[in-house]
Amino acid sequence: MKNVITVGVDGTPQALAAAQWAAYEARLRQCRLRLLTAWQPLTGKPRGAPWTPELPHWPDRIIEEARAAVESTQPGLPVDVSLVREPPLEALVEAAEQADLLALGSRGLGPAARFALGGTGLELVPRVAVPVVLVRAQQDSPAAADATDVAVGVSLHAPGEGLLAFAFETAARRAVPLRAVHGRNLPPFAYDRGGVVERDAAGRAELLAHEELSEALRPWREKFRDVRVEEQVVMESPAPALLHGAAGAQLLIVGRRHLGHLVPRIGHVVHAAVHHAPCPVAIVPHE
Repeated sequence: MKNVITVGVDGTPQALAAAQWAAYEARLRQCRLRLLTAWQPLTGKPRGAPWTPELPHWPDRIIEEARAAVESTQPGLPVDVSLVREPPLEALVEAAEQADLLALGSRGLGPAARFALGGTGLELVPRVAVPVVLVRAQQDSPAAADATDVAVGVSLHAPGEGLLAFAFETAARRAVPLRAVHGRNLPPFAYDRGGVVERDAAGRAELLAHEELSEALRPWREKFRDVRVEEQVVMESPAPALLHGAAGAQLLIVGRRHLGHLVPRIGHVVHAAVHHAPCPVAIVPHE
């Protein structure tokens, strides 16, 4: 454990929301918060060159604005700052090596959102070995005042110990219930020859999914006895099932297989969560 949470800030409302989310998480973990802003210099000066008068002043303003936002919600929290003259993606990948978690601002669905996420968040996620949390601004998402739990998407093909450890630890740290959501399409035996769903067969398939989910969670329930767990099975494709099942959560946790692909990528469930979930999304790498 490095006892550091790093948040990338760029002056947008989403980045400020990410800074405040990260500050709250740092308070819960009793660790330091690092505010990082990075930019691509227009001159050809070598990396690591000393500060000079012609450098822009806006990075300082971005950092100070983020520091003020953090201080307004988490006064007295230990905060470090980093102003880095290199492409943001490269700076964040390097920062991940010295952090336990990264937080970034995120927009919802739309061309501008896809462009912004493609340049930072979604390109960053498969390149780092730590959880990445994407946070939307308050005006981009419904109020979370009534959110009383955290949700985690559980794939029973590969539950992922790192994913479930992160989920249970997060719920325990926040002293809230954990909602474990599993999505599964109905199997072929649930349909008759005409393609109509047979109720008894569909019920058996759902009961089997509940049993498998309970078994996957059993050792974690025993380890985290103070965490109240709600098991939720949704009989539809995993991506929409997760979004429907996690509605109203204060944080949605999804997993990403981290197996060293030659071409870094993320799955369609992560894509759906990032673009459609109204709450912060934590993307946790696991084997």
